[in-house]
Amino acid sequence: MTEQVPVIAAVLGSFVLLELVLRRFPWRGIAPRESWLDLAAFSQATFLVGPLIVYGSAAIEMWLLPNHAGAWSGVSWYWQLLAFLIFEDMVQYWWHRACHTFHWMWPLHKFHHTPPYMGVRIIWRNGFFYDLLLPNLWLAGILVYLGFGEVYFWYYLSKLVITMGAHSELRWDAPLYRYRALHPLAWLIERSISTPATHFAHHAYSADDGIGHYNGNYGNLLFFWDVLFGSARITRRYPARFGMPQEGGADPWYVLIFYPLFRRR
Repeated sequence: MTEQVPVIAAVLGSFVLLELVLRRFPWRGIAPRESWLDLAAFSQATFLVGPLIVYGSAAIEMWLLPNHAGAWSGVSWYWQLLAFLIFEDMVQYWWHRACHTFHWMWPLHKFHHTPPYMGVRIIWRNGFFYDLLLPNLWLAGILVYLGFGEVYFWYYLSKLVITMGAHSELRWDAPLYRYRALHPLAWLIERSISTPATHFAHHAYSADDGIGHYNGNYGNLLFFWDVLFGSARITRRYPARFGMPQEGGADPWYVLIFYPLFRRR
């Protein structure tokens, strides 16, 4: 999985560059605290959670499955892809949904919903334990150990592009809604993968405008899971505001990132 690092850097850099060139990068009017939080979240995900999962899953697999490295490498690529869609992407959908459903899990994920803006800069804005406990990453590690590594690379690259695109202020789906001739294509795409319109609704400040849907639209790669499991809202519109009410003031950074080690008094 170490080869993913330059790929992540290249994809992220491309999105940031495009947002900057097209004047879509959110930085005007953004409080310095938010920028430091984005940077801290990216750093902990890259330099703490990433290595812990990679080396931790490798140690567990060699302990539990010492003679099975590459044992399933002969499985056809389409079965490998299906395995990742189910055990990686669908599992992440349910983990994400659980964090919005169960009160005791919400603080793990709250950090991702606090910024009052969208953009590719917030894609890794998650708490340390939210990322570390993501079951889909550990399951993906098992599949890679069993021989699905090559397919995983391309699967992960595709998911990375779609997930970044769903958070990005580039709003690449807007032309699909603007031109009537593209509406059939829009209908298919918005029910298949996450788009800015559907995911922006998940980050809306309020659900009172008929667009916001923070208790739904949980999909990361496939929006199909939301359609299948009844949590989809498709409006082809974008919320006017993002973030969430900060009752009692903003949480300290160490609570946002390291809950439940630190809790708000």
